[in-house]
Amino acid sequence: MRLIFRIGLLLLSIFIAALIAGSGYEALQRHLARENHQPPGEMVNVGDRRIQLNCTGSGSPTIVFESGLGISGSLDWSAIQPSVSKVTRACSYSRAGIMWSDRSTGMQDAKSVAGDLHRALQVAGERAPFVLVGQSLGGAYIMNFTGFYPAEVSGLVFVDASHPDQLQRLQKVMPSVDTRLPKLGASLSWTGVVRALAPGMVQRAPNQSDADYRAIVAYAPMSLGPMLQENDSLPATLAQAGRFRNLGSRPIYVLTATAPFSAAALKSMHITAVQGQQVREIWTQLQNDEASWSSNSRHEFVDSDHDIQFERPDVVIKAALSVVHEVRSRAQL
Repeated sequence: MRLIFRIGLLLLSIFIAALIAGSGYEALQRHLARENHQPPGEMVNVGDRRIQLNCTGSGSPTIVFESGLGISGSLDWSAIQPSVSKVTRACSYSRAGIMWSDRSTGMQDAKSVAGDLHRALQVAGERAPFVLVGQSLGGAYIMNFTGFYPAEVSGLVFVDASHPDQLQRLQKVMPSVDTRLPKLGASLSWTGVVRALAPGMVQRAPNQSDADYRAIVAYAPMSLGPMLQENDSLPATLAQAGRFRNLGSRPIYVLTATAPFSAAALKSMHITAVQGQQVREIWTQLQNDEASWSSNSRHEFVDSDHDIQFERPDVVIKAALSVVHEVRSRAQL
Protein backbone atom coordinates (compact mmCIF):
# COMPACT_ATOMS: atom_id res chain seq x y z
CA MET A 1 0.00 0.00 0.00
CA ARG A 2 2.79 2.39 0.87
CA LEU A 3 4.39 1.82 -2.53
CA ILE A 4 1.12 2.55 -4.33
CA PHE A 5 0.64 5.68 -2.21
CA ARG A 6 4.17 6.88 -2.99
CA ILE A 7 3.73 6.25 -6.70
CA GLY A 8 0.42 8.14 -6.64
CA LEU A 9 2.02 11.01 -4.76
CA LEU A 10 4.91 11.08 -7.22
CA LEU A 11 2.54 11.16 -10.19
CA LEU A 12 0.50 13.92 -8.58
CA SER A 13 3.66 15.91 -7.94
CA ILE A 14 4.75 15.49 -11.56
CA PHE A 15 1.29 16.56 -12.75
CA ILE A 16 1.31 19.67 -10.55
CA ALA A 17 4.84 20.54 -11.64
CA ALA A 18 3.81 20.15 -15.29
CA LEU A 19 0.83 22.46 -14.75
CA ILE A 20 3.01 25.09 -13.10
CA ALA A 21 5.60 24.85 -15.85
CA GLY A 22 2.95 24.90 -18.57
CA SER A 23 1.09 27.87 -17.12
CA GLY A 24 4.35 29.78 -16.68
CA TYR A 25 5.33 29.01 -20.26
CA GLU A 26 1.90 30.10 -21.52
CA ALA A 27 2.07 33.37 -19.57
CA LEU A 28 5.51 34.08 -21.04
CA GLN A 29 4.35 33.29 -24.58
CA ARG A 30 1.33 35.56 -24.24
CA HIS A 31 3.65 38.37 -23.19
CA LEU A 32 5.91 37.65 -26.15
CA ALA A 33 2.90 37.55 -28.50
CA ARG A 34 1.96 41.07 -27.45
CA GLU A 35 5.57 42.22 -27.83
CA ASN A 36 6.36 40.54 -31.14
CA HIS A 37 3.04 40.82 -32.99
CA GLN A 38 1.76 44.36 -32.75
CA PRO A 39 -1.83 45.00 -33.92
CA PRO A 40 -2.20 46.60 -37.36
CA GLY A 41 -4.13 49.85 -37.17
CA GLU A 42 -5.30 51.01 -33.75
CA MET A 43 -6.93 49.76 -30.58
CA VAL A 44 -10.26 51.58 -30.28
CA ASN A 45 -11.91 52.04 -26.89
CA VAL A 46 -15.56 51.00 -27.15
CA GLY A 47 -16.37 51.59 -23.49
CA ASP A 48 -15.24 48.80 -21.22
CA ARG A 49 -12.73 47.29 -23.66
CA ARG A 50 -10.82 47.79 -26.89
CA ILE A 51 -11.41 46.62 -30.45
CA GLN A 52 -8.58 46.31 -32.97
CA LEU A 53 -9.45 48.29 -36.10
CA ASN A 54 -7.23 48.67 -39.16
CA CYS A 55 -8.32 51.36 -41.65
CA THR A 56 -6.22 52.28 -44.68
CA GLY A 57 -6.57 54.36 -47.83
CA SER A 58 -8.97 57.20 -48.51
CA GLY A 59 -12.20 57.82 -50.37
CA SER A 60 -15.88 57.02 -50.11
CA PRO A 61 -17.70 54.73 -49.64
CA THR A 62 -15.65 52.96 -46.96
CA ILE A 63 -15.35 49.20 -47.32
CA VAL A 64 -15.71 47.34 -44.02
CA PHE A 65 -14.57 43.72 -43.93
CA GLU A 66 -16.21 41.13 -41.66
CA SER A 67 -14.40 37.82 -41.20
CA GLY A 68 -16.02 34.42 -40.82
CA LEU A 69 -16.03 32.16 -37.77
CA GLY A 70 -12.36 31.72 -36.96
CA ILE A 71 -9.35 32.98 -35.04
CA SER A 72 -7.64 35.19 -37.65
CA GLY A 73 -9.63 38.39 -37.15
CA SER A 74 -8.62 41.28 -39.38
CA LEU A 75 -5.81 39.20 -40.89
CA ASP A 76 -8.45 37.30 -42.89
CA TRP A 77 -8.36 40.25 -45.30
CA SER A 78 -4.61 40.70 -45.69
CA ALA A 79 -4.71 39.58 -49.35
CA ILE A 80 -7.57 41.98 -50.15
CA GLN A 81 -7.28 45.21 -48.18
CA PRO A 82 -4.02 46.60 -49.66
CA SER A 83 -5.48 46.52 -53.18
CA VAL A 84 -8.91 47.99 -52.41
CA SER A 85 -7.41 50.71 -50.20
CA LYS A 86 -5.68 52.09 -53.29
CA VAL A 87 -9.16 52.97 -54.57
CA THR A 88 -11.14 53.81 -51.44
CA ARG A 89 -11.07 53.72 -47.64
CA ALA A 90 -11.01 50.16 -46.27
CA CYS A 91 -11.35 48.86 -42.70
CA SER A 92 -10.85 45.41 -41.23
CA TYR A 93 -11.16 44.52 -37.56
CA SER A 94 -11.06 41.69 -35.04
CA ARG A 95 -14.18 40.83 -33.08
CA ALA A 96 -14.19 40.69 -29.28
CA GLY A 97 -11.59 38.26 -27.92
CA ILE A 98 -10.15 37.46 -31.35
CA MET A 99 -6.47 38.28 -31.94
CA TRP A 100 -5.75 41.69 -30.37
CA SER A 101 -9.30 42.69 -29.40
CA ASP A 102 -10.21 42.50 -25.72
CA ARG A 103 -12.59 39.77 -24.67
CA SER A 104 -16.23 40.58 -23.97
CA THR A 105 -17.93 39.47 -20.78
CA GLY A 106 -21.29 39.03 -22.52
CA MET A 107 -22.63 36.78 -25.26
CA GLN A 108 -21.23 37.23 -28.75
CA ASP A 109 -24.60 37.42 -30.48
CA ALA A 110 -25.69 39.37 -33.54
CA LYS A 111 -26.57 42.55 -31.67
CA SER A 112 -23.35 42.71 -29.65
CA VAL A 113 -21.16 42.08 -32.71
CA ALA A 114 -22.93 44.78 -34.72
CA GLY A 115 -22.79 47.15 -31.76
CA ASP A 116 -19.06 46.62 -31.27
CA LEU A 117 -18.30 47.32 -34.93
CA HIS A 118 -20.59 50.34 -35.06
CA ARG A 119 -19.07 51.84 -31.91
CA ALA A 120 -15.51 51.17 -33.08
CA LEU A 121 -16.14 52.88 -36.42
CA GLN A 122 -17.76 55.85 -34.68
CA VAL A 123 -14.98 56.33 -32.12
CA ALA A 124 -12.32 55.99 -34.81
CA GLY A 125 -14.02 58.71 -36.85
CA GLU A 126 -14.99 56.45 -39.76
CA ARG A 127 -18.11 57.69 -41.51
CA ALA A 128 -20.83 56.13 -43.67
CA PRO A 129 -21.68 55.20 -46.33
CA PHE A 130 -20.23 51.72 -45.85
CA VAL A 131 -19.89 48.82 -48.26
CA LEU A 132 -19.85 45.68 -46.12
CA VAL A 133 -17.91 42.59 -47.22
CA GLY A 134 -18.57 39.41 -45.23
CA GLN A 135 -17.13 35.94 -45.64
CA SER A 136 -18.86 32.81 -44.29
CA LEU A 137 -20.49 33.73 -40.94
CA GLY A 138 -19.39 37.29 -41.67
CA GLY A 139 -22.22 37.32 -44.22
CA ALA A 140 -24.78 36.94 -41.42
CA TYR A 141 -23.00 39.60 -39.39
CA ILE A 142 -23.14 42.16 -42.21
CA MET A 143 -26.83 41.41 -42.73
CA ASN A 144 -27.45 42.11 -39.06
CA PHE A 145 -25.38 45.30 -39.18
CA THR A 146 -27.46 46.43 -42.14
CA GLY A 147 -30.65 45.62 -40.26
CA PHE A 148 -29.60 47.55 -37.16
CA TYR A 149 -28.03 50.51 -39.03
CA PRO A 150 -29.75 50.57 -42.46
CA ALA A 151 -29.02 54.21 -43.27
CA GLU A 152 -25.26 53.59 -43.08
CA VAL A 153 -24.98 50.67 -45.54
CA SER A 154 -24.96 51.36 -49.27
CA GLY A 155 -23.88 47.97 -50.62
CA LEU A 156 -22.82 44.45 -49.61
CA VAL A 157 -20.55 41.66 -50.84
CA PHE A 158 -21.24 38.09 -49.70
CA VAL A 159 -18.16 35.86 -49.92
CA ASP A 160 -19.42 32.25 -49.78
CA ALA A 161 -21.55 33.63 -46.99
CA SER A 162 -23.67 31.87 -44.41
CA HIS A 163 -27.42 31.73 -45.03
CA PRO A 164 -30.10 32.09 -42.32
CA ASP A 165 -31.61 28.70 -43.23
CA GLN A 166 -28.39 26.72 -43.58
CA LEU A 167 -28.61 24.78 -40.30
CA GLN A 168 -32.04 23.39 -41.10
CA ARG A 169 -31.19 22.67 -44.73
CA LEU A 170 -27.76 21.12 -44.22
CA GLN A 171 -28.60 18.96 -41.20
CA LYS A 172 -30.27 16.53 -43.60
CA VAL A 173 -26.88 15.49 -44.99
CA MET A 174 -24.34 16.73 -42.42
CA PRO A 175 -23.91 15.68 -38.78
CA SER A 176 -23.81 18.43 -36.16
CA VAL A 177 -20.35 19.57 -35.09
CA ASP A 178 -19.17 18.26 -31.71
CA THR A 179 -17.44 21.14 -29.91
CA ARG A 180 -16.82 19.39 -26.59
CA LEU A 181 -13.13 18.71 -27.23
CA PRO A 182 -12.35 22.25 -28.51
CA LYS A 183 -14.19 23.71 -25.51
CA LEU A 184 -12.14 21.53 -23.17
CA GLY A 185 -9.00 22.76 -24.91
CA ALA A 186 -10.14 26.39 -24.58
CA SER A 187 -10.78 25.94 -20.86
CA LEU A 188 -7.24 24.55 -20.47
CA SER A 189 -5.53 27.13 -22.69
CA TRP A 190 -3.81 28.61 -19.63
CA THR A 191 -1.82 25.37 -19.27
CA GLY A 192 -0.08 25.74 -22.64
CA VAL A 193 -1.88 22.75 -24.18
CA VAL A 194 -3.49 24.74 -27.00
CA ARG A 195 -0.22 26.51 -27.78
CA ALA A 196 1.58 23.19 -28.05
CA LEU A 197 -1.00 21.93 -30.56
CA ALA A 198 -1.58 25.20 -32.45
CA PRO A 199 1.18 24.86 -35.10
CA GLY A 200 -0.34 21.57 -36.24
CA MET A 201 -3.94 22.77 -36.05
CA VAL A 202 -3.65 26.19 -37.70
CA GLN A 203 -3.19 25.79 -41.44
CA ARG A 204 -1.42 28.52 -43.35
CA ALA A 205 -3.73 29.90 -46.03
CA PRO A 206 -2.70 30.60 -49.63
CA ASN A 207 -1.46 34.17 -50.17
CA GLN A 208 -0.87 34.56 -46.42
CA SER A 209 2.41 36.01 -45.16
CA ASP A 210 4.72 34.27 -42.70
CA ALA A 211 4.26 37.17 -40.28
CA ASP A 212 0.46 36.87 -40.32
CA TYR A 213 0.60 33.10 -39.87
CA ARG A 214 2.96 33.40 -36.90
CA ALA A 215 0.72 36.04 -35.31
CA ILE A 216 -2.38 33.82 -35.68
CA VAL A 217 -0.57 30.86 -34.10
CA ALA A 218 0.74 33.06 -31.28
CA TYR A 219 -2.76 34.33 -30.45
CA ALA A 220 -4.60 31.01 -31.02
CA PRO A 221 -4.84 30.09 -27.31
CA MET A 222 -6.52 33.44 -26.56
CA SER A 223 -8.79 33.45 -29.64
CA LEU A 224 -10.13 29.89 -29.39
CA GLY A 225 -12.56 30.47 -26.50
CA PRO A 226 -14.20 33.60 -27.95
CA MET A 227 -14.54 31.88 -31.33
CA LEU A 228 -16.40 29.00 -29.66
CA GLN A 229 -18.65 31.53 -27.91
CA GLU A 230 -19.60 32.89 -31.32
CA ASN A 231 -20.29 29.34 -32.47
CA ASP A 232 -22.64 28.81 -29.51
CA SER A 233 -24.60 31.87 -30.69
CA LEU A 234 -24.69 30.66 -34.30
CA PRO A 235 -28.38 29.59 -34.38
CA ALA A 236 -29.48 32.91 -32.85
CA THR A 237 -27.19 34.91 -35.14
CA LEU A 238 -28.56 33.22 -38.26
CA ALA A 239 -32.14 33.58 -37.05
CA GLN A 240 -31.59 37.29 -36.48
CA ALA A 241 -30.06 37.67 -39.95
CA GLY A 242 -33.14 36.00 -41.39
CA ARG A 243 -35.19 39.03 -40.38
CA PHE A 244 -33.19 41.30 -42.69
CA ARG A 245 -33.35 39.55 -46.06
CA ASN A 246 -34.88 42.51 -47.88
CA LEU A 247 -31.94 44.66 -48.92
CA GLY A 248 -33.99 46.83 -51.24
CA SER A 249 -32.10 48.10 -54.27
CA ARG A 250 -28.69 48.21 -52.65
CA PRO A 251 -26.04 46.77 -54.98
CA ILE A 252 -24.96 43.36 -53.73
CA TYR A 253 -22.44 40.89 -55.09
CA VAL A 254 -22.63 37.20 -54.17
CA LEU A 255 -19.55 35.01 -54.58
CA THR A 256 -20.08 31.25 -54.28
CA ALA A 257 -17.34 28.62 -53.97
CA THR A 258 -17.80 25.63 -56.26
CA ALA A 259 -14.62 23.53 -55.91
CA PRO A 260 -15.30 19.93 -54.83
CA PHE A 261 -14.49 19.21 -51.20
CA SER A 262 -11.04 17.73 -50.67
CA ALA A 263 -10.62 14.38 -48.94
CA ALA A 264 -9.37 16.20 -45.85
CA ALA A 265 -12.42 18.50 -45.83
CA LEU A 266 -14.81 15.56 -46.19
CA LYS A 267 -13.07 13.80 -43.31
CA SER A 268 -13.28 16.88 -41.08
CA MET A 269 -17.00 17.19 -41.81
CA HIS A 270 -17.56 13.43 -41.32
CA ILE A 271 -19.33 13.05 -44.65
CA THR A 272 -18.83 10.98 -47.79
CA ALA A 273 -18.05 12.28 -51.27
CA VAL A 274 -21.69 11.72 -52.24
CA GLN A 275 -22.85 13.71 -49.23
CA GLY A 276 -20.32 16.38 -50.14
CA GLN A 277 -21.97 16.76 -53.53
CA GLN A 278 -25.36 17.04 -51.84
CA VAL A 279 -23.97 19.75 -49.56
CA ARG A 280 -22.72 21.67 -52.60
CA GLU A 281 -26.14 21.42 -54.27
CA ILE A 282 -27.95 22.70 -51.18
CA TRP A 283 -25.34 25.44 -50.72
CA THR A 284 -25.84 26.61 -54.31
CA GLN A 285 -29.59 26.87 -53.73
CA LEU A 286 -28.99 28.94 -50.59
CA GLN A 287 -26.53 31.18 -52.42
CA ASN A 288 -29.01 31.72 -55.25
CA ASP A 289 -31.51 32.82 -52.62
CA GLU A 290 -29.00 35.32 -51.21
CA ALA A 291 -28.71 36.89 -54.65
CA SER A 292 -32.48 37.51 -54.61
CA TRP A 293 -32.37 39.72 -51.52
CA SER A 294 -31.76 42.84 -53.60
CA SER A 295 -33.24 44.00 -56.88
CA ASN A 296 -29.71 44.98 -57.88
CA SER A 297 -27.53 41.90 -57.50
CA ARG A 298 -24.78 39.97 -59.22
CA HIS A 299 -23.91 36.35 -58.54
CA GLU A 300 -20.61 34.77 -59.51
CA PHE A 301 -19.56 31.15 -59.06
CA VAL A 302 -15.88 30.77 -58.18
CA ASP A 303 -13.63 27.74 -58.62
CA SER A 304 -12.35 27.92 -55.06
CA ASP A 305 -12.71 26.39 -51.63
CA HIS A 306 -14.63 28.21 -48.89
CA ASP A 307 -11.92 30.82 -48.19
CA ILE A 308 -12.23 32.65 -51.49
CA GLN A 309 -10.53 35.74 -50.02
CA PHE A 310 -7.28 33.75 -49.84
CA GLU A 311 -7.64 31.36 -52.78
CA ARG A 312 -9.00 33.94 -55.25
CA PRO A 313 -8.34 37.40 -53.82
CA ASP A 314 -8.63 38.89 -57.30
CA VAL A 315 -12.30 37.90 -57.47
CA VAL A 316 -13.11 39.42 -54.07
CA ILE A 317 -11.26 42.63 -54.97
CA LYS A 318 -13.19 42.89 -58.24
CA ALA A 319 -16.53 42.33 -56.50
CA ALA A 320 -15.84 44.85 -53.74
CA LEU A 321 -14.69 47.55 -56.13
CA SER A 322 -17.61 46.85 -58.46
CA VAL A 323 -20.02 47.67 -55.63
CA VAL A 324 -17.94 50.73 -54.66
CA HIS A 325 -18.10 52.10 -58.20
CA GLU A 326 -21.87 51.55 -58.34
CA VAL A 327 -22.38 53.34 -55.04
CA ARG A 328 -20.30 56.24 -56.32
CA SER A 329 -22.29 56.38 -59.56
CA ARG A 330 -25.55 56.55 -57.64
CA ALA A 331 -24.20 59.40 -55.50
CA GLN A 332 -23.55 61.42 -58.65
CA LEU A 333 -27.10 61.05 -59.98
